[in-house]
Amino acid sequence: MRNIGIVALCVALGSCVSTGETVSFRASNPQQQALMRDGQPALVSRQKNSLVLVKPASRQLQANGRPVFIVGINNLSKQPVDFRVAQVEAVQHAAGSDFEMKVVTYEMLVQEERNRQVAAALLTGLAAGANAYSASHAGHGSYTTPSGRTGTFYSPTAAAIAQNNAAVQNETMIAATVETGQRNMAVLEQSVIKDNTLMPCEWYGGQLHVAPPTDQAGAQKSYTIVITVGTERHVIDVAQGPPGV
Repeated sequence: MRNIGIVALCVALGSCVSTGETVSFRASNPQQQALMRDGQPALVSRQKNSLVLVKPASRQLQANGRPVFIVGINNLSKQPVDFRVAQVEAVQHAAGSDFEMKVVTYEMLVQEERNRQVAAALLTGLAAGANAYSASHAGHGSYTTPSGRTGTFYSPTAAAIAQNNAAVQNETMIAATVETGQRNMAVLEQSVIKDNTLMPCEWYGGQLHVAPPTDQAGAQKSYTIVITVGTERHVIDVAQGPPGV
């Protein structure tokens, strides 16, 4: 059962082994400042009516995985302003050309989690079925006497114990699968950035998930994220690659 759980986790994550990469930011205009926040690179972009703070969600990003950033938005104006995830753009710059990097929305992440839960339920069902099958054959055995006579026997007590243990194990596995799914859904609800109207002076933010940039044979990858707040566009230049590159 433990091995099945590990396999399910590896399938969900795509790989059990990954190489970490780091990101850095470059201020592209006088209204921006690249800085460090708690040992991590960050960038502050300020315009007349809004301020955007961007930093990576973790100290290292998974190579060939989705970059995840924490985005904080502050409405500096005296009027409500809208933030729409659909207006966020991400573009990779490689070989003199630009390539779109899809922004992965909350709704997409929820659907992925639902698909993962279906796969996890199937694996749990297989494990539970194997447990039940094994328990159904418990209590049966064979013997050989000193004289060479052989035979079979059945122990109702051993069978009952095995079936009870299997039922407890199956119930635990199923409960854990359901609990993990509910917890993952709650994390997405609480952490992922969504459409939002910011009132005057209000802060809002969350995780921004972006499709993986195309690998550059171990070289540094360069891309731009454009975050629109109201009518203002904040252009965030990002460099991503192995530490030291």
